[in-house]
Amino acid sequence: MKVVLSIAGSDSGGGAGIQADIKSAQYHGVFMTTAITAVTAQNTKGVSSIVVLEPSFVKEQINSVLSDFEVSAIKVGMLGSKNLILEIKNVIKDLDIPIILDPVAISRAGSKLIDDEAINSLKELFKYSYLITPNKYEAKLFFGVNSIEDIKNLVNLKTNILFKNMIENQNETLDVLLTSDGQTKQFKTSKANDSNTHGTGCSYSSSIASLIAKKHSLEDAIKISKEYIYNAIKNAPNIGNGNGPINHSLK
Repeated sequence: MKVVLSIAGSDSGGGAGIQADIKSAQYHGVFMTTAITAVTAQNTKGVSSIVVLEPSFVKEQINSVLSDFEVSAIKVGMLGSKNLILEIKNVIKDLDIPIILDPVAISRAGSKLIDDEAINSLKELFKYSYLITPNKYEAKLFFGVNSIEDIKNLVNLKTNILFKNMIENQNETLDVLLTSDGQTKQFKTSKANDSNTHGTGCSYSSSIASLIAKKHSLEDAIKISKEYIYNAIKNAPNIGNGNGPINHSLK
């Protein structure tokens, strides 16, 4: 069984973060190990409190996993401080393991999740990443991208970037992959009920990481993962009083 490491925050509501990563990996038949970066008090209605863990302890979690398991992919999610981001950079920069980076900085609703200092530091992880998965707000923040034409004009980034939800209407969603050699590829699905989308970004990136660990091509991993997320939203359990979680197990 392939092993993936998720470096991300914990969601007490169980729909996002580490919890979503574990569930997504389990669906794909992958064993998920974790290094928790932050503990949150949250539910489907929002986040009421966050405690960011000490960078040295996060590093200790990562090293503990890497010293015992043969990790085939690493997913990096929420990193809540500049010091933590720099610590993660020092850990991953010499690893020969594909890094799938979900650059958590702005929510789907457009709210900033980390401060400007952390945002600037997060850019330092890009060159060590196999794939970066920004949402449309993060695409504008980090890459100046507002449209598909903007993506086509990007050059010399030398990493793969999946721009999520570049076109979203009542009928479909469109993601655009910019490969490290400057090629673009589009991925579409029908649009599911968007009242149950809590944790979709986390689940999407961890699903891709799981499939990369299983030696799928990048394009196949994205295509399968996008369909997985669509079906998980479509079959959501409708629990909680806010933006509900998806159905990771699809059973």
